Amino acid sequence: MPMSYGEERAMQVGRRGLLGSLIAALMGLGGLLLSPPRRAIAGLTLRPPGALPERQFLAACARCFKCGDACPNNCIRFHGLGAGLSQAFTPYIKARERACTLCGECARVCPTGALKPFEVSREGWLEGVNMGTARVNKSMCFSFNGRTCGACYRACPLAGAAMKIGVFETPLVQPENCVGCGLCEQACLHLPQAIRVLPVTEETDG
Repeated sequence: MPMSYGEERAMQVGRRGLLGSLIAALMGLGGLLLSPPRRAIAGLTLRPPGALPERQFLAACARCFKCGDACPNNCIRFHGLGAGLSQAFTPYIKARERACTLCGECARVCPTGALKPFEVSREGWLEGVNMGTARVNKSMCFSFNGRTCGACYRACPLAGAAMKIGVFETPLVQPENCVGCGLCEQACLHLPQAIRVLPVTEETDG
């Protein structure tokens, strides 16, 4: 009897999970021992929400791909071998292409605690998410040059806390409240973007 779509999907996810576990067993520990930690990945990529500090994250991540399968926004990608053994097959988000909506599904399915679950609310995001911090290039930003925009402010899920606005809707990032979801970066109308989220590094963890 032919398998249903659900059965085929479950089998595919199971196979990916097994592959991830094998990869983690063969390469994860070796990567941590042989490859020095990187301060940032080219292109300013971010870890998914709820990620542990980088060293702990790399040690805990099983490379199982479950976070990517669970993401309804399809924003989670995975590093290949070109990123180095320590980073290989770990999840990342590139905000300009598709930012995080902070739904928390990835953290809920993480089997190892590399991604810690958080409450899906303003309070929960502020307490449990630290992906990075937005930075504005004032020389490029339309609003800082007399052309009102405000796209980044309207995209911010923590508008009023993580970002405030001034004259001509100039974006005023409040670093202590920015969780680094990247929605402002994705929404920026300037090419290249005038606002970017700088990922958390070993120097800024905690």
